[in-house]
Amino acid sequence: MSVELLLRPELKGKPVIVGGSANRGVVSTCSYEARKFGVHSAMPMATAMKLCPQAIVLKGTYQQYSYYSKKVTDIIASKVPLFQKASIDEFYCDLTGMDRFFNVSQYTQQLRTFITKETGLPISCGLSSAKFISKMATNEAKPNGFLKIPHGKEKDFLWPLGIEKINGVGKQTEQRLRSIGLHTIKDIAQTPVEILEKKLGKWGLELWQKAHGLGSAELTTEWNQKSMSHETTFHENQTNIEFLHSQLVRLTEKMPTI
Repeated sequence: MSVELLLRPELKGKPVIVGGSANRGVVSTCSYEARKFGVHSAMPMATAMKLCPQAIVLKGTYQQYSYYSKKVTDIIASKVPLFQKASIDEFYCDLTGMDRFFNVSQYTQQLRTFITKETGLPISCGLSSAKFISKMATNEAKPNGFLKIPHGKEKDFLWPLGIEKINGVGKQTEQRLRSIGLHTIKDIAQTPVEILEKKLGKWGLELWQKAHGLGSAELTTEWNQKSMSHETTFHENQTNIEFLHSQLVRLTEKMPTI
């Protein structure tokens, strides 16, 4: 969404939805003004338009996404010793050892300011001892903010938050937790782990660990790609076999040669 507003600054402050057509598409992203109406990524466009009929709908500028993502990646690669690119607009940076030479909190904020200056993009970031806490801190810092969770203060940050704030807790898990009286992260932390495991299996143990601020800081910098794909969305249902075959060939030709 930040790229869309950068390219169309006159839309700032307005409910904007980026995605496909109202009949067939899904929401790629949306402005904070649209999110106030309940619109979110991956939602059917038809549903989003019912929630926020006054929204301005734009098609995604995917080439621009790639351009700015690479620009931010290049900056981070030149400024930090180790990083993981988790998605087109999400990064984890390992600053271990840099405290010998820099004030890490100050360095993080300076990096954020530098990225904004070089790209024009608003950047939110969180600083903590674990990846999942940093991600949650980043979410709390949005839009365009910075939040540091000092080591030893993880519970102070986590416990007042609702259970839906934990990464990976979807609607179904949230409902199951609320059905047994768990509404905040503190509630999860104070629940015997055996009960959580009985209700949720291995995910129950992971939730309990997260509620206590226990998480990994290890980054994944290399991985093997297991699949590749291309897709397209038709505005109307298609039954013409020759047309569908031509589209299949077109998508196949986009795949790189192995």
